[in-house]
Parts: sequence; structure tokens; C-alpha cells
Amino acid sequence: MKATYLLILSIFFSSLSLKAQQKKSVSAADQKMNTFITNLLSKMTLDEKIGQLNLLTGGEATTGSVMSMDVENKIKKGQVGGMFSFTTPQKIRKAQEIAVTQTRLKIPIIFGQDVIHGYKTTFPIPLALSSTWDMSLIEKTARIAAIEATADGINWTFSPMVDISRDPRWGRISEGSGEDTYLGSQIAKAMVRGYQGDDLSKYNTMMACVKHFALYGAAEAGRDYNTTDMSLDRMYNEYLPPYKAAVDAGAGSVMTSFNDINGIPATANKWLMTDLLRKQWGFKGFVVTDYTAVNELIDHGMGDLQTVSALSLNAGVEMDMVGEGFLTTLKKSVQKGKVKEQQITNACRLILEAKYKLGLFDDPFRYCNDERAKTEILKPEHLQLAREAATQSFVLLKNANQTLPLKKTGTIALIGPLANSGANMPGTWSVNSDLGNTASLLEGMKATLGTDVKILHSLGSNLIADAEYQKRATMFGRDIPRDSRPEEEIIKEAVDIAKKSDVVVAALGESSEMSGESSSRTNLEIPDVQKRLLQALLKTGKPVVLVLFTGRPLVLNWENENVPAILNVWFGGTETAKAIRDVLFGDVNPSGKLTATFPQNVGQIPMYYAHKNTGRPLADGQWFSKFRSNYLDVSNEPLYPFGYGLSYTTFAYSDLKLSKSSFKPGESITASISVKNTGQRAGKEVVQLYIRDLVGSSTRPVKELKGFQKISLAAGESKTVTFKISAEDLKFYNSALKFVAEPGDFNLFIGPNSRDVSMIKFTLR
Repeated sequence: MKATYLLILSIFFSSLSLKAQQKKSVSAADQKMNTFITNLLSKMTLDEKIGQLNLLTGGEATTGSVMSMDVENKIKKGQVGGMFSFTTPQKIRKAQEIAVTQTRLKIPIIFGQDVIHGYKTTFPIPLALSSTWDMSLIEKTARIAAIEATADGINWTFSPMVDISRDPRWGRISEGSGEDTYLGSQIAKAMVRGYQGDDLSKYNTMMACVKHFALYGAAEAGRDYNTTDMSLDRMYNEYLPPYKAAVDAGAGSVMTSFNDINGIPATANKWLMTDLLRKQWGFKGFVVTDYTAVNELIDHGMGDLQTVSALSLNAGVEMDMVGEGFLTTLKKSVQKGKVKEQQITNACRLILEAKYKLGLFDDPFRYCNDERAKTEILKPEHLQLAREAATQSFVLLKNANQTLPLKKTGTIALIGPLANSGANMPGTWSVNSDLGNTASLLEGMKATLGTDVKILHSLGSNLIADAEYQKRATMFGRDIPRDSRPEEEIIKEAVDIAKKSDVVVAALGESSEMSGESSSRTNLEIPDVQKRLLQALLKTGKPVVLVLFTGRPLVLNWENENVPAILNVWFGGTETAKAIRDVLFGDVNPSGKLTATFPQNVGQIPMYYAHKNTGRPLADGQWFSKFRSNYLDVSNEPLYPFGYGLSYTTFAYSDLKLSKSSFKPGESITASISVKNTGQRAGKEVVQLYIRDLVGSSTRPVKELKGFQKISLAAGESKTVTFKISAEDLKFYNSALKFVAEPGDFNLFIGPNSRDVSMIKFTLR
């Protein structure tokens, strides 16, 4: 007994000693970095420090309206701290050689890029990836993106975008993870882990940049770059958590947003960048503006370039993207007492720290390996994961009479403007994709289906009737050729082909550039010319499957009422064509679930499941009741709720139980539910847990997602799914902005989506 006791003591003190050594080791590493950077800063002139705050574009990809000029000469003068939109080891090595051989202090450059949803191997757009509800898969996509981008010389990505959006008119909803705070926070952490790994100095990890800080997804009217205005309650409880989750996960940098917040644009907002980000959240990295955001403060009405540059630096911004306001005005502001040199020194230190952590001072060319560029990009296993990710992201919205999956025999009519456009498959913000070598749906199906299936193809309609609108919707090499014949003639050709077929696959919806940055829309229906084509195809009496391409929730009332099967494929990346084929023909059972609500019409927007109750709520199951919160012309319900998605099999939920009916802080309860696959084939299901705080010191949402599990079930198989709930899961920011769990009664819901749930009550004592 005594020997056992001594052994336990020995292990305990050994553990303490190890922790102390680890802490000492970390401190020693930090001290080494601090000493190095302090020594370097002591040698730098004011001009050289300001030069480190300047981020220029190499111009390979169009990500903004301004191009940097005379870049090589500026590098030689020590006026460049970082570059982006500049790739390949050869080009980056050349620029880096100038920095480390032709400048006085030989400080290396950091190289960034918009690696948003993959690099050369492109994964589904972020909104689609979020629909997988698979954190491990999402982290793997970011890991592969980091491997490929670093192989091409890049060590910094302007991702993840974690903006919550509840307005699908906003085009950049496609770049985020949807409407939900909890899910968005889990994805933010997964993406940061995938990019940065456990050691930024490794040659195949890259620094993440969390964007857009903050509240960018709440732009008024869904119009990009527009004003944002919200209460602190909504800000802290609904919009800020994903940014904080990414910061807590160790993200090395943060990017400012374009919108103003409480009257002060984010790029000049000291409360946001200093008080909240640094003092409250403890962020230790550096802040970079978005594209020319400092200069745009002039149009916001904040002053001239010198004034707004000083405002931004004093607010807590360290790096100026493309605009060069810092480069050209900060020295004057120091001389006039508008900016303290110490503020510039502090900003410079943070940028130098990032370069140090990336290992650039040890080896400026660590990311310039020609062999890696040849062998680690577009690897078969990367493409396979892209194909898998795409299949997992697709959401089956309707499947009447088991129209899907299709048989691998007979004749299929593949019709629509998106049927033979490989360039649109990767989706928006795929600036590194090889669009010319991405297979279209037609090409992919022909290559993988074999001789038992005959495919007939027709354009069927133009993307949009208005040619000028179509030009705006197919920018950046995403062209879809137009047919100049009369619309009736184009549709007749498609109908004739449909009549010769066993089934019609209609590839319709948005082009890739109808969503994304500066792609806001007020009409969220499928373009009229495509809808007329769809109506004509349905009149043939043939089964019709709508393969829906979109970067946002659309208004699909008519389609839902009239089309037998609707498969939402978003934009699935490099392997979209193969992935669609996999799901259409049943090799993969769809399991995606929506992460953004699909409204019945645009007039319901903003629409989201986690809304507050009113003092005059409409009773469940009702449409209209006078003097209640509702519309005259449409119900309050969405077309497809958050969390919704069908399968080729069916699942039954039963026997919801709690381990006990009440608990107190420091304890927990366990909720369990039985889920059975009641269909004829194996499938995956996302089991979702929500709670409602019934009485609070401030109003609480009618439902809040607090957990989810993606499970696989064979036909006929049952599983008991359990969730542990503690007081931490019940916390929120009260009116004093204290993060608290308040005692009281709660409803707990579990189900396949936010609407179709079973409920049970519990109490926090």
C-alpha cells in the first residue's frame, strides 16, 4: 500500500515537473523570438518599420479593383512587408531574393493568397462544406489546401471566413458557414487547425487569417460592403462567437471588414480592434485590412488619406492591404504628432513575429521547393477527398416517388446552361483552380457511366435572358456560351431530346459568379428563362431531376411543388462532375443538411431558425391570426428549414430520454435518443440537438443548436445517440455582457432538422 502511495506521489510530482519544463521551454522559445525581434527593431529606421506594414498584390488573380505598381523597386527600398496573389516557387523565390539580398536588413516577405476552399485541388464552396456537418472532413480540406499552397510558395491564407449571415441576398453567404453561431464556431476552429497544424514553422503549414472582423455578414439589405447596425446583445451572442472561436484556436492573423460598426468603420474602430480583440479576447497576432479598406475610409467620410491611415493604425491595424496609405502618410503623421512612433514599432513587431513563427528568418526559401510543387499538388488522394467532400455536401431537397437514384441503364437527357460548363463547377473564390481542365457535368457523366447509359445533351436555355446580366454573372473566365436563336426554338430542341429519353436531368440555377463578393441579388428565384425551360420539360411527362447549382439559399416554391426530385449540389469544386454522378446513380447516399434557411420568398428575409419570440407569437401550425406576428400573404414558415436534408433511406427517431430532470452548475445531464434506419439502404444522418431557455434576464431564441453527431446506419440498424449537457452549454451574454448560465427551465429538442424535433424538459438549479 505504501509503495503504491509513493508511486502515485512520484507520478504526480513528475507530471508537475514536466509541465514546469514545458512552460519553461515555451517561455524560452518566446524569449528567443523576443530577443531576436527586439534586436532587429533596434536597427530599423522609421521608414523600414513602415515598409513592413505594407501589403502589395502581385496581380495574378483578380481579387480587387486596384493593382500594385512598381513592386520590384518597392521591395528593393524595403517598402514591402508582404505580397499576395503571387504564386509558384520560381516567382516567389525571385521576389524573396530581392528582399533578403538587396535590402539593408534582409527581412523576408510573407506571401499570402485567397486560399478559400482549397488550392489547386478545389473543394466545395464553404457554404457547401458546412452542409457536410463533418468537422474532421472540413479540417482535412484545410490541411490539404495548406499542403498544396505551401508547395507553391504561399505561407499565409486569407481564410477562414467566419461571418454569420442570415440574408441570402448577400452574395458572400457562399463563402461562409451559414446562419448558425454554434456550427460556425466549430467550423472556424476546424479550419484554423487544418491550415496551421500544430507548428507554423513546418514547411507544409500556413498562417490563417480570420475574416471579416466583424459583422460583415449582416450588411443592410444584403448589399455587399453596406452598413451594419446591431445591438450588443445580438453581436456578442450571435455574430461574434465564430471569430472568437478562431482566435482561441490560435489563428495568427485577423482581417478587418468593410462595414461600419456603431458608426465607426471596422478598419478605424479602436473598440473592435483593441478593446475587444486584444484586451477582451487576448489576441496576440496581427491585423490586416481588407483590400484598400484604409483608403475606403475616405468615402465613409472619415477624412483624407493621411487622417484615415492614422485612425486605422491607432485603432489597432498593423498591415495595409494594397492601398499604401500607411506607406505614404504615416511618417508625416509621426512628424505632426498624429501617430506615435512606438505604435508603428508595435505594429512592425507583430508582423516580424509572424514571419519568425513561419520560420522565414531561419530559411526565407523554405516554401520555395520546386520538387514539392511538382509532387504535392493535385495528388490522387487529394482529388479523392475533394470528390468525397462534394458528395457529402449535396443536399437532397425533394425526392418524390423515389425518383432518385437513377438506374445505370437507358437514355438520359442532360439539359441546361450549367450542364456543360466546367469553369463554373469550382464555384466562386476559386482563384487558383485550373478552370480549363475542370470537367463539366456532361463530360464527367460520359467519362464515368460506361456504355449502358446513353446521354443526350442540349443547352435548353441561356443562363439569363438579359445578355448584359449574364456577362456580370460569368466574370473571371466563367463564361457560358449564349445561343442567339429565339428562346422558343432553343426550348423546343431540348423538349425533343427529353421526349427521346427515359429521364431528364436539368442542370439549372446560378452560375458560380452569381454568388460571392459583389454579387448581391434581390431576386433569388431561378432565372425566368431557365424556369420556362423547366416548365416545358415537365410537360413532356418524363421524370425530371433538378440538379440545382447555387451559392446561396434560393426561392424554390414552384420547383418544390412541381419537380419530382431536387438535388442541391451547390458548387462542389474540382471533382463536382464525378461527385454528382456518384449521388445521382446511388453510389453515394446524400447526407448533406442545410446550414442556411431557404425562405418561401425574399420578403421573409432575414430568416433564420434561432429567432427571438415576440410578445404576440403565432401559434404553431397556424398561418394567419389578426394582431399576431405574421404576414397576410404567406406563412411564417421557411420552405426548407435549417438542418434539413433528405436521404435515399429514411430514419425514425424515438425514445428521447434524460439521465435526470435537473442539475446544477458543475454537474451535467445526458440526453439520449434512438435513431433507426427504416429504409432499404445504408445512410448517414446528422442528429441535431437544440435547447431553449424558457425564462431569462434577457430574451432568448426559440431554439439554439448546441450539439450534433453525424452517424452511419446500415439498413434496419438502430443506434442510441447521446449528448452531454452542462451549464457551459447554457451560457449566454446577459444585458451586462456577463457570460452566464441562469437557473430555470429549458426545453431540449433532438431531431433531423430544426423543425422536426422531439422535445423534453429539464431544469438548471
